[in-house]
Amino acid sequence: MTNGDIVGSFLVYFIVFIGMIFRLLFINKPDGLWNDEYVSWMISQKPLFDGFIQGILSQCHMPFYYLYLKFFTKILGNSDVVLRLTSVLAGVISVWVMYLVGRVKDKKTGMICAGFCAISPFLIYYSQEVRMYSVLFLFSALSLLFTLKLVKRVSRKHIIGYILSNFLILFTHTIGFIYVFFNLLYVSLKLFKSYKKQIYILWSTIVISFVAFLPLVAKIFTEKTFSQWWGVFTPAKIGFVLTDYLSPVLTNLTNSPNDFFYNVSVIFIVFCIIPSIICLTLLAKSLFEKENRGLFYIALCTLSILIIAAITGKMVLLTKYSIEIYPIIIYLVCVGLSQLKHKGLMTSTILLLCFLNFAYFVISPVAAQKIRRAEGHKIAATLLSDCKLKTGDYVILEYYSQDRFEKYFDFSNYNVISINKGNFPEFINKNITYADVYKNGRELYKPYFEKSGNQYFDDKINNEIIKKMKIGQKLVILSLDSVSLLNEDQLKSVSQNQVEYSRIPLPFLVFSYIKNEVAVDASKRLDISYIESKGSWSVAEFTKLNY
Repeated sequence: MTNGDIVGSFLVYFIVFIGMIFRLLFINKPDGLWNDEYVSWMISQKPLFDGFIQGILSQCHMPFYYLYLKFFTKILGNSDVVLRLTSVLAGVISVWVMYLVGRVKDKKTGMICAGFCAISPFLIYYSQEVRMYSVLFLFSALSLLFTLKLVKRVSRKHIIGYILSNFLILFTHTIGFIYVFFNLLYVSLKLFKSYKKQIYILWSTIVISFVAFLPLVAKIFTEKTFSQWWGVFTPAKIGFVLTDYLSPVLTNLTNSPNDFFYNVSVIFIVFCIIPSIICLTLLAKSLFEKENRGLFYIALCTLSILIIAAITGKMVLLTKYSIEIYPIIIYLVCVGLSQLKHKGLMTSTILLLCFLNFAYFVISPVAAQKIRRAEGHKIAATLLSDCKLKTGDYVILEYYSQDRFEKYFDFSNYNVISINKGNFPEFINKNITYADVYKNGRELYKPYFEKSGNQYFDDKINNEIIKKMKIGQKLVILSLDSVSLLNEDQLKSVSQNQVEYSRIPLPFLVFSYIKNEVAVDASKRLDISYIESKGSWSVAEFTKLNY
């Protein structure tokens, strides 16, 4: 081994080490697991043949990640840090895999790919999240690795790696089939001249399978889904996908603004726009090489399908849903960077991108590692604990059911009523069913949002809770403010403005209404004694004195 090889190996290990350190910083999130993470943990804890499968079916994702979590928690326990470390592990391995991806071209590109992956704020964020996206990126990086190797040289090892990595994507992410389809199409076209018979057989099988499942596909694309509730598609979301991938500023993690230039400032320009333009320029440069265009088309076609699905209301265009294409984007940007002929320009570009990432981490409270889980359920548990509830007291949980808090809070001594995403119609009007809301909830509920008072709701709260309370008992109402963000006057105003009304997701309107109504109904008959807010949560405590 030459001195150059020794230095190169040391540099790779150093980059992987840096990637690990960045992923371990602030790993212990004081707010606890937020909803999506909590669901991951809940499902992984169910017995394999007694609730696990049902839990998988109740969600929209495939089972691999939940099995992955189950394996590690059986060995290492259930603490939040352990849960997050399972994503750190996948994130660190991904840095090494991306080095191998770049090395298919040359060692320099491999080093740059590993470095980009190591400090990518988007990957760092999901390496600290108890969700499947860090693991999914790893599988996607492996898929890209074996795609590059397979089109370069067909071998049994490359075929097995290609099939396995793409199967793992399908077994992890429900919409992973979009990426796998276009990836497979790319490989088929590249190898068609040499393997016509095998490719004909492969695609004949795919077509037959597609025809067999055509009724299901038609049903999926013609029915409305509740995912459309969470936001309206705007072109800005495409921009946020790119800036999430290419800059330290993460905007589209859960729900992004409708205007791309919603917050034009020096920080936005320096840390979001400049690195994104640099990376897009490098990506465009890589496309001068014909061999890179096919990979770009995989990414472009995959993203285009997701955009169409978002436009038609089948999903929300969040950056994480397209994470399968991120290894390709990283690879193309790094190829473009490695192709810069002027060594000084290449070095200065690398240093500038590293500086922008590091500087944003130092100065910004919303850098990837520092982003608070404001909806973390440990915050809600702390608020409930601060209320000093006694046995027999009442708790109303708005938006989530009781089981979403039991990792952090014991409800066994209290009377708990949950007005959640699954049962809210029965509190607003018994004649408007969940199916009705599914079809036309925005119009059906508009008259309720435009006026004060709901006698049916009032009677239900009074009869099922307040009348059952004894003198001196407490009623504590826990609200998720990030969903129930409109007060009564704001809700009325929005309901009377058709443009604004159509832009605000229906759950925000519904649970703002529920929060307002419950507070008004409780105030009529109980004395309010305590109000507190933390993160995205608030509690209001009432006491029954003389009713």
